[in-house]
Amino acid sequence: MAPAGHLGGHGHRRLLDTAPAPAGGNGAGRVLTSSPDAMRIMVGVLVTVVFCTLLYCIYCWRWRKRNAIKRSLFESLWPRSSSDLPLMDLASILAATDNFSKANKLGEGGFGPVYRGVLRGGSEIAVKRLSARSRQGAAEFRNEVELIAKLQHRNLVRLLGWCAERDEKLLIYEYLPNRSLDAFLFDQNKSRQLGWSTRHNIILGIARGILYLHEDSLLKIVHRDLKASNVLLDDKMNPKISDFGMAKIFEEESGGINNTGRAVGTYGYMAPEFALEGVFSVKSDVFSFGVLLLEILSGQRNGALYLEEHHQSLIRGAWKLWIKDHAADFMDLSLGRLYSRDEAWRCYHVGLLCVQENPDVRPTMSSVLLMLISDHMNLPKPAKPPLYTKLRSIPMPAVPTTELKTPSHSINDVTITTIEPR
Repeated sequence: MAPAGHLGGHGHRRLLDTAPAPAGGNGAGRVLTSSPDAMRIMVGVLVTVVFCTLLYCIYCWRWRKRNAIKRSLFESLWPRSSSDLPLMDLASILAATDNFSKANKLGEGGFGPVYRGVLRGGSEIAVKRLSARSRQGAAEFRNEVELIAKLQHRNLVRLLGWCAERDEKLLIYEYLPNRSLDAFLFDQNKSRQLGWSTRHNIILGIARGILYLHEDSLLKIVHRDLKASNVLLDDKMNPKISDFGMAKIFEEESGGINNTGRAVGTYGYMAPEFALEGVFSVKSDVFSFGVLLLEILSGQRNGALYLEEHHQSLIRGAWKLWIKDHAADFMDLSLGRLYSRDEAWRCYHVGLLCVQENPDVRPTMSSVLLMLISDHMNLPKPAKPPLYTKLRSIPMPAVPTTELKTPSHSINDVTITTIEPR
């Protein structure tokens, strides 16, 4: 029995030796050895999560702050109420313009491109889209919304709404199918559609619109960029003044004269005191109106092409023909002789009064309109207009002009006034 017991004892020990190691043996050593690695991994994951969360919170805070600034800016532009200018949603405008497709693009200026659109109800609109590259675009956008929303006149383009969503800043205008005056006036074929009665009506309409800005609106406004491309024509060829990105409100204490220190607008239409010294007033608009009036009569642009062909500016050529009593030679050939001589000569006379060099002797727009519609009013003798001696290469102003351009010609190929000593 003893060997058996001995064998049983050894067998028992062998069984114990071959059994799995207890938990406190080598397994415990492995667990203890891997614990520092696991801790480092857990700490790394935790730090990464905290860091990413912190970055996300900072991004959300900055995004909300930026949007709050944008909201406060655009809410300050126009307080919302039932009678205020509508704030239109971007989705509707994108649908109306086919996502700003090239086929709907009407033109492009310093402010940015302009697109034709059709709203869901069938109404046509013109959408002016702020260019992201325009440094002064935001200021122009604010200026135009603030000004035009307060202006209501049949000879001013009507602002229907605006949009400030995402990174888009949009102005929504009534759509005028005949585009701008310069598309007709300076085109040999289309100019034939501008008979004398139409031209006379356009002249009077522009005069009434500028008079409203200067004297009859709630604000006293100087447009500062009146030109043929900023006069739009509706389906009945009635004129509507557009583009108020350069406009300025006059305060009562300014005395009607302001000095910007720089010239903005389009050379050729700018009054000499504005082009050379940056000084503008309502008489600056009067000068621009006079240039535009003479362009309507002659069908020619006061620009580089005229200067190269005639070796003088349009207004200087008008003056020379006037003092020689050859005013008929100044009239647009497309009119033939089919115009009222009395009306045409009166418009010619008023145009020369508007482009006089001294702003103090230029008439106000109220006097201009009275002279244009009066058959029996005696008009003063005009003085010599400023001399445009040569074409200069002048850098464009810091604030770009806003206009609908046609690819057939340049809009800014015009000269600056050079005043010579007497």
